[in-house]
Amino acid sequence: MDDLGRLSPEEFKAAEKMPLIIILDNIRSMHNVGSVFRTADAFLCEQIMLCGYTPQPPHRDIHKTALGATETVAWSYFKETAAAVAQARQKGYAVYAVEQAVHSISTEKMEVLKTLSADGIAKGLVLILGNEVQGVEQQIIDLSDGCLEIPQYGTKHSLNISVAAGIVIWESSKLLRSIR
Repeated sequence: MDDLGRLSPEEFKAAEKMPLIIILDNIRSMHNVGSVFRTADAFLCEQIMLCGYTPQPPHRDIHKTALGATETVAWSYFKETAAAVAQARQKGYAVYAVEQAVHSISTEKMEVLKTLSADGIAKGLVLILGNEVQGVEQQIIDLSDGCLEIPQYGTKHSLNISVAAGIVIWESSKLLRSIR
């Protein structure tokens, strides 16, 4: 691991984070939650906000896929997803639900987000990932600045939340690095 130049947990906590917050809206699977923690660690995401009945660490099933990322990535719990969105907005972050919707923005065209905020460029970005079956609640979509959609070309039109998180976190980190 030393040869890979990986950060220690202490170095991770002290490192400058990507201004990217992940909100998990009523996720059922502990494995999906753990996977999102691990991905958030890989991209130095600022925080994960767990909402509703989304499982919270510590739990062995979350740990099984997080592999220690619950100890490095900052996280908080909100009973209501709207409260998490409100807190992120107070920081000046743009808020986007990851959802297939009318007028959603393809992750292939995320560069338009560089100018989509009330005062020009937002201070950071929030991605909301929803329930494995129901998706992001309509009330939460209505609180968002818009929706991001991952283009899909096959017969299936949905992805596992952990896969979707990996894609949108990667695309968001590329965008945020380009405007920093």
